[in-house]
Amino acid sequence: MGRVLVVTNDFPPRTGGIESFVLAVASRLPADEVVVHTARQEGDAEHDARLSFPVVRDPARLLVPTPAVVRRVAATARAHGCDRVWFGAAAPLALMAPALRRAGARRVVATTHGHETWWSSLPLARSALRAIGERVDVLTALGPWCAGRIARPLGPRGRARLQRLVPGVDASVFRPGAGGGAVRRELGLEGRPVVVCVSRLVARKGQDVLVRAMPAVLAQVPDAVLLVVGDGPARRRVERLVRRLRLEGSVVLTGRVPWERTAEHYAAGDVFAMPTRTRLLGLEPEALGICYLEAAATGLPVVGGDSGGAPDAVRPGRTGVVVDGRDVAAVAGAVAGLLRDPERARAWGAEGRRWVTGAWSWDGQVERLRELLDPSVPLPPGADPALHLPAR
Repeated sequence: MGRVLVVTNDFPPRTGGIESFVLAVASRLPADEVVVHTARQEGDAEHDARLSFPVVRDPARLLVPTPAVVRRVAATARAHGCDRVWFGAAAPLALMAPALRRAGARRVVATTHGHETWWSSLPLARSALRAIGERVDVLTALGPWCAGRIARPLGPRGRARLQRLVPGVDASVFRPGAGGGAVRRELGLEGRPVVVCVSRLVARKGQDVLVRAMPAVLAQVPDAVLLVVGDGPARRRVERLVRRLRLEGSVVLTGRVPWERTAEHYAAGDVFAMPTRTRLLGLEPEALGICYLEAAATGLPVVGGDSGGAPDAVRPGRTGVVVDGRDVAAVAGAVAGLLRDPERARAWGAEGRRWVTGAWSWDGQVERLRELLDPSVPLPPGADPALHLPAR
């Protein structure tokens, strides 16, 4: 059998949920079985030199299925003997599936994330998504909410090809006692109840709502502190809000931290909170929220927002609570309630770790993808029952 060609725009050194997903899968495949074709980035040569598998950097900084890009990706497939293709994000790159079949691909799988859900709502994008569903062998979705949205423009063949594939969590990395004490000492947070949010700072993630909620949290837990880990376009807005509300002593923004220290920063918290909300008239939802699962694996109770598929990553009343991500009072109440009830917080954190370790392992997800990619394994006869697609 030949190699798997991974075609993606989402790959490190740039950080993000899809980037982490694609790298984790590629790294868990046998090194002689995978090659990645992706866009060039600042610092990519240094990053790629540390990997055990080859990475082909396209001259373009953004891959789109133009004739030139398609020719270069097909050339990579031929040069490396690739007979299977995985598109790390389906739209729009999976439109090149027919060309890669001509280059030797016998099985083509494309994975959808959050942005494909809004493709399903726009006329031209809907047509492209329908075409992708017709051209690939398998189209994967993160869960029932995402699948329901993505299935709307698909024809019968495309709907029948929908299968569930989710990111995994490395419970040996994200675990209680992963170094949170060192982070607390570095940041001067020892002895204080810590609410932590680890994510890119974008409006959808709700870091601004967490800051707005802090005065009400402090009224119930006066020594509490909000630890915001990450960077992004919303950072300046969040910083201005902290100053305006005079919360400099109660909110700490770390900026971007190295990937290898991410687990330590989760472990520095007592409660994880990320009150996601859907924006842009429904075009910008949260597809899942791997942060919730990484936090749960670390043993933290989770306060999540009710955007899109985010509730799929929380078991209300068992691993955390889901609130309206726009409701500052609801967010404050959920966070303060957990900080004031450490016994419940510990119980939810312990249950969250058990759930993630059992149901969200990387080994299980990678093996699932390998089966979907294997031309010798018959494709499922219909859509994955776990996606709960309504009948048409």
